[in-house]
Amino acid sequence: MSMRTLPLVFINLGGEMLYILDQRLQTQNTADDNTQKGVWSDDDRKRVMNDIIATMFSKAFMEELLKPQDLYSNRALRTVLTRLAHASIMRLNPASMDRLYELMVMAFKYQLLLCPRPRDLLIISYNHIDAIREFVRDTPSVLNQVDETHRKIIEVYTPLSDGEFQLLRQTLLIFLQDMHVRVSLFLKDKVQNPNGRFALSTTGPVPHGTEVPGLIRMFSSNGKEWKRWEFPTGGSYTSSIRVGSFERFGDRVTRIGTNMYSVTQPEETHTSKSYSQKANSEPNPLAKEELNLLARLLGGMKVQNRNTETGFRVNLFATDQEEEEAGASGANGDQSFQVINIQATQDVQVNTELARIAGEFTGEPEQTESPEGPSNKGDDLLAMMDELIEL
Repeated sequence: MSMRTLPLVFINLGGEMLYILDQRLQTQNTADDNTQKGVWSDDDRKRVMNDIIATMFSKAFMEELLKPQDLYSNRALRTVLTRLAHASIMRLNPASMDRLYELMVMAFKYQLLLCPRPRDLLIISYNHIDAIREFVRDTPSVLNQVDETHRKIIEVYTPLSDGEFQLLRQTLLIFLQDMHVRVSLFLKDKVQNPNGRFALSTTGPVPHGTEVPGLIRMFSSNGKEWKRWEFPTGGSYTSSIRVGSFERFGDRVTRIGTNMYSVTQPEETHTSKSYSQKANSEPNPLAKEELNLLARLLGGMKVQNRNTETGFRVNLFATDQEEEEAGASGANGDQSFQVINIQATQDVQVNTELARIAGEFTGEPEQTESPEGPSNKGDDLLAMMDELIEL
């Protein structure tokens, strides 16, 4: 397991969250009958983005984040990102936060799978940082925080070897391997199977430094080629493109990790349980490679009770009915699956006796485990984030 994984996960997931929130806050919330109108102004949007980015890239927070440490559990990381999303006047209910987290994780997972080389994980992260820098270009103090973090990322990750980047990539894949949330747009464009797993394309440029597959060459003992033959590759590959810049500013070449939400017109998209089975036009292969697939995952924005609530409410669902259904599903469970609940704490005396007997076998004293367990991981970062928000 790599000890340098957490900062890249946080920056990439945080970048995806900012992409979605920025698009949501820019969406005109006007119903077809003009009965509903949005109350989010451009100043409100800038304030939300500045507050979140300032908290995300604060000096103390990033110094703690960049320390070598194990990757947090999915639950702990989600808690940190939820606290980050609420670092401003914006408020998300649990159902909307669940949906936001699913879109963030699935977008990053797809980017990770499209990553040509392990070292190109830095390019994806730099694309996110470049886009975040544009969000706060009119706020010098926050912009300096982003630039300082970018310099630290370069200092920490540039010296790593290819083997260390491969270990880092493997750690990320293990972290994301159980995430199979179905996204209707992925399903429609046939880059995701009905079981939630991605179906990668066998076309496009090969990674830099490698040759197009399809040719086998045999060499003699003195290094002279004496035989070659071709074999079918099952795909259509092209030569590699130039390497993207790993500097603070430069051409990243690849668009993986950039903000694709601002390219096309947003439309309603469902995750998990329901998706359209209707026939659609053939997707553009280039759009797949550049993550245009998520560009229309955005629905209408809904804000209510502005004068009575402490913060503005953002709804990541197209309608209030969808939001209520998602909340009910989260509370009652997905009806398409049968869940068996096992109650293991009914008899406290029996559990205590079993723990005592187990301690006698292992030679260790009886211990009382915290019910939170792994979720305590990240408490220091959460406490630090709370202090930043209060300031």
